[in-house]
Amino acid sequence: MQVYSGRMRSVGYGVAALVLAGFLIPQPAPGSTVSEQRALLPEPAECDDPIIGVWKSHNYNTFQEQWTEFTLEVRRVADDPQTLEGRILNHSWMATDQHPQPPDCNGFDLRYEVSMPARGSAKSMDVEFWGVGTWNMDNIHCGSSLGFGYNLDHFSGTIDPEIQEFQSVNNDGGIAVNEPTVFRRIRCFEGPAPLGDIEPPPFQPPRSRGCGFW
Repeated sequence: MQVYSGRMRSVGYGVAALVLAGFLIPQPAPGSTVSEQRALLPEPAECDDPIIGVWKSHNYNTFQEQWTEFTLEVRRVADDPQTLEGRILNHSWMATDQHPQPPDCNGFDLRYEVSMPARGSAKSMDVEFWGVGTWNMDNIHCGSSLGFGYNLDHFSGTIDPEIQEFQSVNNDGGIAVNEPTVFRRIRCFEGPAPLGDIEPPPFQPPRSRGCGFW
């Protein structure tokens, strides 16, 4: 079974990626800039707790020609508030950068939804949230899941409570190496409270460690 960067591709692409991996040092995958990611996100929601809630990202990976919307459902463990639990959901589709919303299925185009249980930790506003156990294929809208695999995602970064933004990088043990992923909190578990217009600060992700593993 092919495993490719926390995303799904055809077997042929997977073989090519494995061949290239033997000769190239992994680098961060090219994709949407931070400002481009922000522009695609809904209005933020302000909640009582600065960390728990539903967080969403929207990113384009140029190398894979794939759009991905991640959703994090983050809760605190009742008897250990620095420990987090919840789910990671991935909705992805193959398309050009002109299709930030899923286009109609066409030929061998792929569109899928994956979810996985998640654990995490919170030290002040420094947060890690990563997939654990077994990922699940929730839906295949286009294409087929035959011959595909998935690397569990691992997000780490800092939450800015002023703008309800989780400025993170993703390291999935594959091609996602310090891949900038900007999440905005879009819903509180007790109900949304939109903040309105905000002016986000610049986001400078850490440099790649070069090895591809967290």
